[in-house]
Amino acid sequence: MELQQMRYVVAVAETNSFTRAAERCLVVQSALSHQIARLERELGAKLFERTSRRVRLTPAGAAFLPAARQCLDAAERAAAEVAAAVGEVRGRLAVGLIPTVAAVDIPGALRDFRQRYPHVRISLRVGASEDLAARVEQGAIDVAFLGLPTTARPRGVAAHELARDRLVAVVAPDHPLAGRSTVDLRRLSSEVFVDLPAGTAGRIQSDQAFSAAGLDRDVAFEVTTADYIARLVEPGLAVAMLPSAYAPQLAGVVTIEVADAPARVEYVIWSRFSRTPAATAFLAVLGITAHDRHDS
Repeated sequence: MELQQMRYVVAVAETNSFTRAAERCLVVQSALSHQIARLERELGAKLFERTSRRVRLTPAGAAFLPAARQCLDAAERAAAEVAAAVGEVRGRLAVGLIPTVAAVDIPGALRDFRQRYPHVRISLRVGASEDLAARVEQGAIDVAFLGLPTTARPRGVAAHELARDRLVAVVAPDHPLAGRSTVDLRRLSSEVFVDLPAGTAGRIQSDQAFSAAGLDRDVAFEVTTADYIARLVEPGLAVAMLPSAYAPQLAGVVTIEVADAPARVEYVIWSRFSRTPAATAFLAVLGITAHDRHDS
């Protein structure tokens, strides 16, 4: 069983086409088909069902695919380690981030990283803090940027605190509160809110603040990305609470200081047990070394 055969299987599974898989792998289709047929003979099972209209995995193929991906990842990681041993950083870097990262200029950091390490392929995954932390712990993401309430810390990963921030109220330009310099939670509790989904770290920090003040609020709109919040705030559908360092990036809305605002902490996290050379290099671009961390 060869790595090239596994690459072909993964490509066919991801494209649902032998033709597109061959184009992705830069080989002629007949060569790709021959290698997959050879692998199927070695395994004693068909990996794909082929018809004139579509290609799909068989149960055997579905069972084989995760192991094939793991083998390819391990081979790529080994090649990256060898390259690092001779002073060259290669491989892949998977970066996770919440939409409201403000403590680090992510595009600027990636620009600096690419200038130093042009052979590293980079993927960005945007998501909720708790999901990103789980994926870092599992090894699916190398480095992630989180925003958590001050009552929480990243668990199961190595973490470095980047910054602390307070939330501000975000309202439409013609909202009755728009001309005020400050507001408190009690006044805001009478408004209709748009916020992130219940249970997410970005939502919990506000929920905890209102609960601690003995206040209820009406979250009539839930969205999965913070950048869409402004699109509901601007026409006056709702108000929101967002980090003060992030809110200035939003157009068409007004921000107001909140006297008793909740706070949040931004972290960068990575695996406690293994880091790729690319992850180590990216952390160095951020000014973080292997010993500059807090393990939870």
